[in-house]
Amino acid sequence: MPETIMKAEQLSPQQSEYMKLTAEIMEIRKRGERPLAFIRTYGCQQNVADSEKIKGMLAASGFDFVESPEDADFILFNTCAVREHAEDRVFGNVGALKNLKRKHPQILIALCGCMMEQEHIANRIYNSFPFVGLVFGTHSLHHFPELLYRSLTDGRRVFERGNDDKKIYEGIPVRRDGSFKGWLPIMYGCNNFCTYCIVPYVRGRERSREKDVILREARQMIEGGFRDITLLGQNVNSYGKTLAEPVSFAQLIREIDAIDGDYWLRFMTSHPKDCSRELIDAIAESRHISKHLHLPFQSGSDRILKAMNRHYDRKKYLETVAYAKERIGNVSLTSDIIVGFPGETYEDFKQTLSLIREVEFTSLFTFIYSPRKGTPAAAYDDPVSAEEKGKWFQELLDVQEEIAAARCASMVGQTERVLIESVKEKTGELNARTSGNIIVELEGDKSLIGTFQNAKITRARNWILKGELT
Repeated sequence: MPETIMKAEQLSPQQSEYMKLTAEIMEIRKRGERPLAFIRTYGCQQNVADSEKIKGMLAASGFDFVESPEDADFILFNTCAVREHAEDRVFGNVGALKNLKRKHPQILIALCGCMMEQEHIANRIYNSFPFVGLVFGTHSLHHFPELLYRSLTDGRRVFERGNDDKKIYEGIPVRRDGSFKGWLPIMYGCNNFCTYCIVPYVRGRERSREKDVILREARQMIEGGFRDITLLGQNVNSYGKTLAEPVSFAQLIREIDAIDGDYWLRFMTSHPKDCSRELIDAIAESRHISKHLHLPFQSGSDRILKAMNRHYDRKKYLETVAYAKERIGNVSLTSDIIVGFPGETYEDFKQTLSLIREVEFTSLFTFIYSPRKGTPAAAYDDPVSAEEKGKWFQELLDVQEEIAAARCASMVGQTERVLIESVKEKTGELNARTSGNIIVELEGDKSLIGTFQNAKITRARNWILKGELT
């Protein structure tokens, strides 16, 4: 049996015992009536889902949660390694905790997540931030209770990273941030090794959760009142390949879609090389799956796509998009784009602009290339200046703004089913979202938050719609 094909492990009884022991210790160390924890999460939705597990384990260890680090007995930053800017923010915010630790020495400060799986980052934390007492990587989440207990009792700093056993651990308690929108991880890791991406090195190789476990959790969320559920994976399209009995992603979402209830089902991220017609048909024929497809193309140039190791070309991407438009009525397409990849010329960039115009995306997540130490692209020649890349970036934004404005304007007069998500503090307006992942602002009472409503679109403003309840 291949090493990646194995049954999931359960959280060990020892970890539950460590939670009980930590609760006893924190009754002594706490500053107030109850032990308090502050969690800050950087990066992607997978990090958010990991933080919800950490909060679940902390809650089982007797902690409540606060919105300010100044009030906390335990402070944790869950970090992201995808872009340099995110790393810089972490270092800056951790450094700002030095005085707080000096004022309250009993506070435990911890770092976890993707950054901590990089040896040079862990070394920098160890040498430059001596007040950080606990550091652990993405592969140590399942024994966080033990690491926390050791940090509180050993009197020594605890650093743990690089211990990927290629397993999935179930039975970890989860404390969800929301009551009607939620994340449901279906797999972890990545096998694609795009030349610019650090993810396979910090999150390990692909491994999928068992289908029955996912279905059970989805059913619990639906019965618990969740209205918007997003399936998570670095490449959800390759779900099931590592299971002893392989299941395609299309099969999985069809089975979730068959669960009765009033909800939307979303997923991300979807790799173009694995986006099959079977998957698009499943979306088209579903009752609950959002008519929104996030399909990152990164570059419109075949030369650059090859340098990125993306395993598809412009023609295949456009064929996939064309089939999605044919099968899914009024499908909303979004994507990721990297501007200024090493070796990219302005002619390459213009091919990206032409693809954007041809597809007419609802919205784009756009980034200027950020070199990641340890990835192949970090060693590539990169002769284009940051100033020039900035000009390209602005040109891309201008093109997409024009497309988005026209698309939104075409929706004026239509009635859309929306999920009311929040209220704007300054104006009192409600923020809602369509199945196609477009934001609608409208007047209404905040008691509607968490419910589906019908909204007539009255005005368009680039990426945002204005509407009124009907």
